[in-house]
Order: sequence, then C-alpha cells, then structure tokens
Amino acid sequence: MHDVNKFWEFGVCRYEFQMQYGSIGWSVGATLGYAQAAKDKRVIACIGDGSFQVTAQDVSTMLRCGQRTIIFLINNGGYTIEVEIHDGPYNVIKNWNYTGLVDAIHNGEGKCWTTKVRCEEELIEAIATATGEKKDCFCFIEVIVHKDDTSKELLEWGSRVSAANSRPPNPQ
Repeated sequence: MHDVNKFWEFGVCRYEFQMQYGSIGWSVGATLGYAQAAKDKRVIACIGDGSFQVTAQDVSTMLRCGQRTIIFLINNGGYTIEVEIHDGPYNVIKNWNYTGLVDAIHNGEGKCWTTKVRCEEELIEAIATATGEKKDCFCFIEVIVHKDDTSKELLEWGSRVSAANSRPPNPQ
C-alpha cells in the first residue's frame, strides 16, 4: 500500500477508475475513502445513477465528515453499459430524485449544495459555483443525459464483451 499523501505533495493529479465497468457500486465508497485520505485535496467523482443507487448512503458519512467532494451524478436512467452487453428490462432502473435524496440526507447539517443540470450552459455554471462560492461544501451535481448518450468506444467494447459472453465455455 502506498502513502497517498506522498502523491499529493507534488501537486500531482491522481485518478482511479473501475476496470471495464465491472464493479457497480465501487465509486461512491471509493470516493468517500479517497476524500478521507486526502483531506487537503478536493475529490471529484463521476458516478452513474445505477452505481449510485447501490451505495448512496455513503453520502451521509461524507457529509458527517465535512468532505468537500464534488460528485457529478450521471443520470441516464439505467445501466447503459449493461444494455450494450446484454439488453433486458433489468437494465432500466427506478429514477430517483437524486438531488432531493442528497438534500434529505444533508438535513441542514453541515455544508451541502445540490443542483440538476440539463444542458452545457447549466453544467458550466454549476462547475463555476462548485469551484467558486461553494468550494468549501460537499457539492452534488446531477447531470441529466439521454439514455443512449455514450461513446463510440463504449459501444464497441460492449459488443465485444457481449460476443465473448455468448460463446460456449472453453472446457480446458
């Protein structure tokens, strides 16, 4: 295990990601842990709505600990990567009022700011607010996107995984 603080002393920007979308629910807990380990830095996380639903309660600990994390919640109404691998009705999730949930968890205790954005201009404004007047707050920015808004690379990767999943097992 490495000393997280050693990486920060030189102003290096660090990042973590789950490999190939294989750990739904990993990101919220990882964000909590990183922010606790690097209290002098601001952790920024991009989290899908499906993943967030698995571990949303970690926001409570983030708020209790006074974290200044910025979470961009990507709300596309489901497990888009799973749709590309194997489509089915189980990939559509119940849409939550995510900002309302975080506001309820906040319950007026500590510093918290939430907003929903639906276009680029609103996103630019939200980022300016989160890094400006709300820089000392936990910031939660729900980004509403179309369910099919994804990259070409994700579509290609999903089709390759789908093809690999559908072949017979190798008996070895």
